[in-house]
Amino acid sequence: MSGATDKLFGRSARPDDDRNAGEHWLSVSDLMAGLMMVFLFVSIALMRDAMIERDQIREVAIAYQENQVALYEALMAEFEPDLQRWDAAIEKDTLSFQFKSPDVLFDMGKITLKPSFQGILDDFFPRYLEVLWNFRDSINEVRIEGHTSSVWNQSTTEEQAYFNNMELSQGRTRTVLSYIYALPRITAQREWVKKHIAAVGFSSSRLILTPDGREDRGRSRRVSFRVITNAETQIRKILEQ
Repeated sequence: MSGATDKLFGRSARPDDDRNAGEHWLSVSDLMAGLMMVFLFVSIALMRDAMIERDQIREVAIAYQENQVALYEALMAEFEPDLQRWDAAIEKDTLSFQFKSPDVLFDMGKITLKPSFQGILDDFFPRYLEVLWNFRDSINEVRIEGHTSSVWNQSTTEEQAYFNNMELSQGRTRTVLSYIYALPRITAQREWVKKHIAAVGFSSSRLILTPDGREDRGRSRRVSFRVITNAETQIRKILEQ
């Protein structure tokens, strides 16, 4: 009867079976607990690395901001008396030194420097370079940026005007770079100028607008010297480590 019952309902577990099952589940529990501890230590290590990386990036950002303010103040201390007579301005946020009077810079549609702009560059650039020299370790690049209005002539399309103005703006910045590179007063820094100063033409992509949102064609025709710091490069190095 007992055998038949076992066959019908299954055999009940014996004491030895219960002990073996308990030992089995105990070993699995120990394994899971061990794995959880490993995952916990890994998570702590990753969080620590992320916090260190975050702090390093924050230090670079703070140093960048302080350095930018110091450079802006140094430029203002050197050039503030000259800005009005040159019709120039220094933008604090972008460290852009802008020459805003197109009548002083170039003839319409030409890339040759006017004598008036040559005279300004003779005075401006050696002094500008002297200010930058004190910050050269944190400077990645100085861009001579050329900008135009959006117009060319009545017979050109908007796209043709854009590319004609692109060629014009690039030609103008190359002319400026060629001129300042040859200045006798910067002979000692000429190698640094070659490595760090670039000529870039933006055509009409960065127009100056009037308060009511219309294009200010005169102000849009300008040349700027803009400092690019190496903060982004430093942050990239941190992320790559």
